[in-house]
Amino acid sequence: MADKTTNKRKFAKKLLHKYRLVILNEDTFEERLSFKLTRLNVFVTVTLSAIILIAATTYIIAFTPLKEYIPGYSSAQLKERAINLAYTTDSLQGVIKMNNQYLGSIKSVLTGDLEAYALNRDSVLTGSEYNEDMEVVTPSRADSLLREQVAQEDKYNILPGATENINFSLIAPVKGSISAEFDAEEKHFAVDIVVARNSPIKSVADGRVIFSEWTTETGYVIIVKHGYDLLSVYKHNASLTKAQGDVVRAGEVIATAGSTGEFTTGPHLHFELWNEGTPVDPTEYIDFN
Repeated sequence: MADKTTNKRKFAKKLLHKYRLVILNEDTFEERLSFKLTRLNVFVTVTLSAIILIAATTYIIAFTPLKEYIPGYSSAQLKERAINLAYTTDSLQGVIKMNNQYLGSIKSVLTGDLEAYALNRDSVLTGSEYNEDMEVVTPSRADSLLREQVAQEDKYNILPGATENINFSLIAPVKGSISAEFDAEEKHFAVDIVVARNSPIKSVADGRVIFSEWTTETGYVIIVKHGYDLLSVYKHNASLTKAQGDVVRAGEVIATAGSTGEFTTGPHLHFELWNEGTPVDPTEYIDFN
Protein backbone atom coordinates (compact mmCIF):
# COMPACT_ATOMS: atom_id res chain seq x y z
CA MET A 1 0.00 0.00 0.00
CA ALA A 2 2.85 2.34 0.85
CA ASP A 3 4.53 1.56 -2.48
CA LYS A 4 1.38 2.53 -4.38
CA THR A 5 1.12 5.81 -2.50
CA THR A 6 4.78 6.52 -3.18
CA ASN A 7 4.36 5.78 -6.89
CA LYS A 8 1.36 8.11 -7.09
CA ARG A 9 3.33 10.90 -5.47
CA LYS A 10 6.23 10.35 -7.84
CA PHE A 11 3.87 10.44 -10.82
CA ALA A 12 2.24 13.65 -9.56
CA LYS A 13 5.67 15.25 -9.07
CA LYS A 14 6.63 14.28 -12.62
CA LEU A 15 3.47 15.90 -13.98
CA LEU A 16 4.09 19.12 -12.03
CA HIS A 17 7.88 19.20 -12.47
CA LYS A 18 8.83 22.45 -14.20
CA TYR A 19 10.80 22.61 -17.43
CA ARG A 20 11.96 25.51 -19.53
CA LEU A 21 11.71 25.57 -23.30
CA VAL A 22 14.36 27.91 -24.68
CA ILE A 23 14.72 29.09 -28.28
CA LEU A 24 18.28 30.20 -29.14
CA ASN A 25 19.91 31.83 -32.09
CA GLU A 26 21.98 29.03 -33.64
CA ASP A 27 24.85 31.34 -34.60
CA THR A 28 25.13 33.58 -31.53
CA PHE A 29 23.40 31.35 -28.95
CA GLU A 30 21.36 34.41 -27.99
CA GLU A 31 18.19 33.50 -26.09
CA ARG A 32 15.25 34.70 -28.17
CA LEU A 33 12.28 33.11 -26.43
CA SER A 34 11.60 30.85 -23.45
CA PHE A 35 8.59 29.11 -21.88
CA LYS A 36 8.03 27.57 -18.49
CA LEU A 37 6.32 24.21 -18.97
CA THR A 38 5.14 21.22 -17.05
CA ARG A 39 4.04 17.89 -18.42
CA LEU A 40 0.52 18.55 -17.14
CA ASN A 41 -0.04 21.88 -18.88
CA VAL A 42 1.47 20.51 -22.10
CA PHE A 43 -0.99 17.60 -22.00
CA VAL A 44 -3.94 19.92 -21.25
CA THR A 45 -2.94 22.35 -24.02
CA VAL A 46 -2.59 19.60 -26.63
CA THR A 47 -5.90 17.99 -25.60
CA LEU A 48 -7.82 21.28 -25.72
CA SER A 49 -6.30 22.16 -29.09
CA ALA A 50 -7.35 18.78 -30.51
CA ILE A 51 -10.91 19.19 -29.17
CA ILE A 52 -11.20 22.71 -30.60
CA LEU A 53 -9.84 21.55 -33.96
CA ILE A 54 -12.30 18.63 -34.13
CA ALA A 55 -15.23 20.86 -33.11
CA ALA A 56 -14.32 23.52 -35.68
CA THR A 57 -13.98 20.92 -38.44
CA THR A 58 -17.34 19.36 -37.53
CA TYR A 59 -19.05 22.76 -37.54
CA ILE A 60 -17.59 23.69 -40.92
CA ILE A 61 -18.67 20.40 -42.49
CA ALA A 62 -22.17 20.40 -40.97
CA PHE A 63 -23.26 24.03 -41.14
CA THR A 64 -21.29 25.81 -43.86
CA PRO A 65 -21.28 25.55 -47.68
CA LEU A 66 -17.64 24.36 -47.55
CA LYS A 67 -18.91 20.78 -47.21
CA GLU A 68 -19.93 20.96 -50.88
CA TYR A 69 -16.23 20.78 -51.78
CA ILE A 70 -15.83 17.47 -49.95
CA PRO A 71 -16.22 14.42 -52.26
CA GLY A 72 -19.56 12.73 -51.65
CA TYR A 73 -21.54 15.85 -50.67
CA SER A 74 -23.92 17.31 -53.23
CA SER A 75 -24.85 20.97 -53.54
CA ALA A 76 -28.29 22.16 -52.43
CA GLN A 77 -28.50 24.27 -55.58
CA LEU A 78 -27.72 21.22 -57.68
CA LYS A 79 -30.54 19.27 -56.01
CA GLU A 80 -32.98 22.14 -56.57
CA ARG A 81 -31.98 22.39 -60.24
CA ALA A 82 -32.41 18.62 -60.68
CA ILE A 83 -35.91 18.72 -59.18
CA ASN A 84 -36.92 21.71 -61.31
CA LEU A 85 -35.57 19.97 -64.43
CA ALA A 86 -37.60 16.86 -63.56
CA TYR A 87 -40.78 18.92 -63.30
CA THR A 88 -39.95 20.78 -66.54
CA THR A 89 -39.32 17.48 -68.35
CA ASP A 90 -42.67 16.13 -67.20
CA SER A 91 -44.43 19.28 -68.48
CA LEU A 92 -42.58 19.10 -71.82
CA GLN A 93 -43.69 15.49 -72.27
CA GLY A 94 -47.30 16.62 -71.96
CA VAL A 95 -46.75 19.41 -74.48
CA ILE A 96 -45.07 17.01 -76.94
CA LYS A 97 -47.94 14.56 -76.58
CA MET A 98 -50.50 17.30 -77.29
CA ASN A 99 -48.53 18.57 -80.31
CA ASN A 100 -48.30 15.03 -81.71
CA GLN A 101 -52.08 14.68 -81.44
CA TYR A 102 -52.55 18.04 -83.15
CA LEU A 103 -50.16 17.07 -85.97
CA GLY A 104 -52.05 13.79 -86.33
CA SER A 105 -55.29 15.73 -86.73
CA ILE A 106 -53.67 17.94 -89.40
CA LYS A 107 -52.54 14.79 -91.20
CA SER A 108 -56.11 13.48 -91.09
CA VAL A 109 -57.33 16.73 -92.67
CA LEU A 110 -54.72 16.51 -95.42
CA THR A 111 -55.65 12.90 -96.22
CA GLY A 112 -59.36 13.69 -96.20
CA ASP A 113 -60.22 11.60 -93.13
CA LEU A 114 -61.25 14.69 -91.16
CA GLU A 115 -63.05 17.85 -92.21
CA ALA A 116 -61.08 21.06 -91.81
CA TYR A 117 -63.80 22.76 -89.78
CA ALA A 118 -63.56 19.95 -87.19
CA LEU A 119 -59.88 20.69 -86.50
CA ASN A 120 -59.62 22.61 -83.24
CA ARG A 121 -56.53 22.84 -81.06
CA ASP A 122 -58.68 23.43 -77.95
CA SER A 123 -60.44 20.12 -78.53
CA VAL A 124 -57.08 18.40 -78.80
CA LEU A 125 -56.03 19.97 -75.48
CA THR A 126 -59.22 18.76 -73.82
CA GLY A 127 -58.86 15.30 -75.31
CA SER A 128 -55.27 15.00 -74.10
CA GLU A 129 -56.51 14.88 -70.51
CA TYR A 130 -57.88 11.40 -71.16
CA ASN A 131 -56.08 8.19 -71.98
CA GLU A 132 -55.84 7.56 -75.71
CA ASP A 133 -56.45 3.85 -75.20
CA MET A 134 -59.53 4.43 -73.05
CA GLU A 135 -62.78 3.54 -74.75
CA VAL A 136 -65.80 5.68 -73.89
CA VAL A 137 -68.66 3.38 -72.92
CA THR A 138 -72.23 4.55 -72.34
CA PRO A 139 -73.16 3.54 -68.77
CA SER A 140 -75.96 1.03 -68.39
CA ARG A 141 -78.98 1.53 -66.14
CA ALA A 142 -77.53 -0.87 -63.52
CA ASP A 143 -74.25 1.04 -63.58
CA SER A 144 -76.05 4.35 -63.10
CA LEU A 145 -78.03 2.97 -60.16
CA LEU A 146 -74.84 1.64 -58.56
CA ARG A 147 -73.08 5.00 -58.96
CA GLU A 148 -76.05 6.78 -57.38
CA GLN A 149 -76.01 4.35 -54.44
CA VAL A 150 -72.30 4.85 -53.83
CA ALA A 151 -72.72 8.62 -54.00
CA GLN A 152 -75.52 8.50 -51.43
CA GLU A 153 -73.37 6.47 -49.06
CA ASP A 154 -70.89 9.38 -49.25
CA LYS A 155 -67.93 7.13 -48.49
CA TYR A 156 -65.32 9.86 -48.80
CA ASN A 157 -67.26 12.66 -47.13
CA ILE A 158 -64.96 14.18 -44.56
CA LEU A 159 -67.83 15.92 -42.73
CA PRO A 160 -70.70 13.40 -42.38
CA GLY A 161 -73.96 14.69 -40.97
CA ALA A 162 -73.31 18.44 -40.98
CA THR A 163 -72.53 18.50 -44.71
CA GLU A 164 -74.30 15.43 -46.07
CA ASN A 165 -75.12 17.07 -49.39
CA ILE A 166 -71.53 18.11 -50.15
CA ASN A 167 -69.65 16.04 -52.73
CA PHE A 168 -66.13 16.41 -51.31
CA SER A 169 -63.39 13.86 -51.98
CA LEU A 170 -59.63 13.73 -51.36
CA ILE A 171 -56.78 12.34 -53.44
CA ALA A 172 -53.70 10.58 -52.12
CA PRO A 173 -50.73 12.92 -51.53
CA VAL A 174 -48.40 10.04 -52.42
CA LYS A 175 -48.63 6.31 -53.06
CA GLY A 176 -46.78 3.92 -50.77
CA SER A 177 -46.95 1.50 -47.87
CA ILE A 178 -47.94 2.74 -44.41
CA SER A 179 -45.20 2.19 -41.83
CA ALA A 180 -47.03 3.79 -38.87
CA GLU A 181 -50.80 4.05 -38.62
CA PHE A 182 -53.02 6.68 -36.99
CA ASP A 183 -53.13 6.13 -33.21
CA ALA A 184 -54.91 8.78 -31.13
CA GLU A 185 -54.09 7.05 -27.83
CA GLU A 186 -50.35 7.21 -28.58
CA LYS A 187 -50.79 10.81 -29.83
CA HIS A 188 -49.67 9.82 -33.31
CA PHE A 189 -52.24 11.86 -35.23
CA ALA A 190 -50.97 10.86 -38.65
CA VAL A 191 -50.00 8.07 -40.99
CA ASP A 192 -46.39 7.58 -42.11
CA ILE A 193 -46.09 6.55 -45.77
CA VAL A 194 -42.76 5.09 -46.91
CA VAL A 195 -41.71 6.61 -50.25
CA ALA A 196 -38.55 7.12 -52.26
CA ARG A 197 -36.50 10.23 -51.54
CA ASN A 198 -37.52 13.30 -53.61
CA SER A 199 -40.87 11.73 -54.61
CA PRO A 200 -43.41 14.46 -55.45
CA ILE A 201 -45.90 15.24 -52.67
CA LYS A 202 -49.31 16.45 -53.90
CA SER A 203 -52.07 18.49 -52.31
CA VAL A 204 -55.06 16.31 -51.38
CA ALA A 205 -57.56 19.00 -52.42
CA ASP A 206 -57.89 22.62 -53.51
CA GLY A 207 -56.78 25.09 -50.85
CA ARG A 208 -54.34 27.73 -49.69
CA VAL A 209 -50.94 27.24 -48.04
CA ILE A 210 -51.02 28.67 -44.49
CA PHE A 211 -47.61 27.40 -43.34
CA SER A 212 -44.44 26.59 -45.29
CA GLU A 213 -41.30 26.63 -43.14
CA TRP A 214 -38.44 24.62 -41.64
CA THR A 215 -38.83 23.21 -38.11
CA THR A 216 -36.13 21.55 -36.01
CA GLU A 217 -38.20 18.49 -35.04
CA THR A 218 -40.07 17.75 -38.29
CA GLY A 219 -37.90 19.41 -40.96
CA TYR A 220 -39.64 21.08 -43.90
CA VAL A 221 -43.37 21.31 -43.11
CA ILE A 222 -46.23 22.58 -45.26
CA ILE A 223 -49.86 22.98 -44.15
CA VAL A 224 -52.75 23.54 -46.57
CA LYS A 225 -56.17 24.88 -45.53
CA HIS A 226 -59.05 23.47 -47.56
CA GLY A 227 -62.77 24.11 -47.56
CA TYR A 228 -65.09 23.05 -44.72
CA ASP A 229 -62.45 23.72 -42.00
CA LEU A 230 -60.20 20.93 -43.25
CA LEU A 231 -56.39 21.05 -42.82
CA SER A 232 -53.80 18.74 -44.37
CA VAL A 233 -50.28 18.61 -42.90
CA TYR A 234 -47.16 17.26 -44.66
CA LYS A 235 -43.93 16.81 -42.62
CA HIS A 236 -40.28 15.62 -43.02
CA ASN A 237 -40.10 16.88 -46.63
CA ALA A 238 -36.81 17.28 -48.49
CA SER A 239 -37.92 20.60 -50.01
CA LEU A 240 -41.00 22.78 -50.44
CA THR A 241 -42.26 24.09 -53.78
CA LYS A 242 -45.00 26.36 -52.41
CA ALA A 243 -44.81 29.35 -50.08
CA GLN A 244 -47.21 30.64 -47.47
CA GLY A 245 -50.24 32.26 -49.10
CA ASP A 246 -50.03 30.30 -52.39
CA VAL A 247 -53.24 28.83 -53.79
CA VAL A 248 -52.91 25.15 -54.75
CA ARG A 249 -55.11 22.76 -56.69
CA ALA A 250 -55.89 19.13 -55.96
CA GLY A 251 -53.01 16.98 -57.21
CA GLU A 252 -50.58 19.89 -57.52
CA VAL A 253 -47.00 19.19 -56.33
CA ILE A 254 -46.29 21.14 -53.14
CA ALA A 255 -43.16 19.38 -51.81
CA THR A 256 -40.73 16.51 -52.27
CA ALA A 257 -40.41 13.59 -49.87
CA GLY A 258 -37.37 13.33 -47.65
CA SER A 259 -36.13 12.62 -44.13
CA THR A 260 -35.56 16.03 -42.53
CA GLY A 261 -35.93 16.94 -38.88
CA GLU A 262 -34.91 15.25 -35.64
CA PHE A 263 -38.01 13.00 -35.39
CA THR A 264 -37.44 10.94 -38.55
CA THR A 265 -36.20 7.42 -39.24
CA GLY A 266 -35.88 7.50 -43.04
CA PRO A 267 -37.49 8.88 -46.20
CA HIS A 268 -41.25 9.03 -45.64
CA LEU A 269 -44.23 11.36 -45.53
CA HIS A 270 -45.81 12.16 -42.17
CA PHE A 271 -49.36 13.07 -43.23
CA GLU A 272 -52.01 14.51 -40.91
CA LEU A 273 -55.66 15.38 -41.56
CA TRP A 274 -57.54 17.75 -39.24
CA ASN A 275 -61.32 18.35 -39.38
CA GLU A 276 -62.55 21.43 -37.50
CA GLY A 277 -59.56 21.25 -35.15
CA THR A 278 -59.85 17.49 -34.55
CA PRO A 279 -57.39 14.93 -36.00
CA VAL A 280 -58.96 12.18 -38.11
CA ASP A 281 -57.60 8.95 -39.57
CA PRO A 282 -56.56 9.73 -43.17
CA THR A 283 -56.99 6.07 -44.23
CA GLU A 284 -60.76 6.41 -43.75
CA TYR A 285 -60.89 8.96 -46.57
CA ILE A 286 -57.83 8.30 -48.76
CA ASP A 287 -56.48 5.16 -50.44
CA PHE A 288 -52.65 5.27 -50.22
CA ASN A 289 -52.04 2.00 -52.11
